[in-house]
This record gives sequence, structure tokens and C-alpha cells, in this order.
Amino acid sequence: MMILTFSPVRMDQTLTASVAGDVLTLNGEALDFGPLMAGDRLPRAAIGSAWIGGDVTRNQGGVLTVPLILPHGTDADEETRFPAPITAAGGPVSLPGGAQ
Repeated sequence: MMILTFSPVRMDQTLTASVAGDVLTLNGEALDFGPLMAGDRLPRAAIGSAWIGGDVTRNQGGVLTVPLILPHGTDADEETRFPAPITAAGGPVSLPGGAQ
């Protein structure tokens, strides 16, 4: 399970996301966070994706928290500009504002 948090950014790019276990796929690029143990933190600088918005952590219960950059257009609604975290258990992720 993953908790996805968001940093909204005005840009014309789109983002798609899906989750399978500890693997998060962003726009077709798979990021495997399986090696993170409980209590570990993976610095953003060590992750080769521009869509990661901060350090990835795994809490003592085994849940990953992954901060993402959330692209949006000029007329984004409030849900997109101030998104709540999403808990993703598996499959395609419905991102705030329809980012995908």
C-alpha cells in the first residue's frame, strides 16, 4: 500500500500513475520501492524521476509515502490546487483533477 501526497505545479505535461505492490509506475516508468525497510527514507535526489516531489519513506507498519509532482493547467479546480493524499492499494491511480 502507498500513500501518495502531492505538490501541485502549473505545467502542460500529464501524469499517469499505477501501483503494483511496492512498484509505482509514472508515465510508464516503474519505480521499485521494495528495498526500503520499515523506518527507511529514500532521498529525492537518489530517485531518477522528475515526478517525485520529496523523500520517499516507509513507516513502521510498512506503508510507503511517496510525494508526487501533480501537473495542472491554468484553470485547475480547488481539488487539484489543494489535493488531499490518496491511499493506493493497486492498479491505476485516479489523480486529483484528472491528471490521470
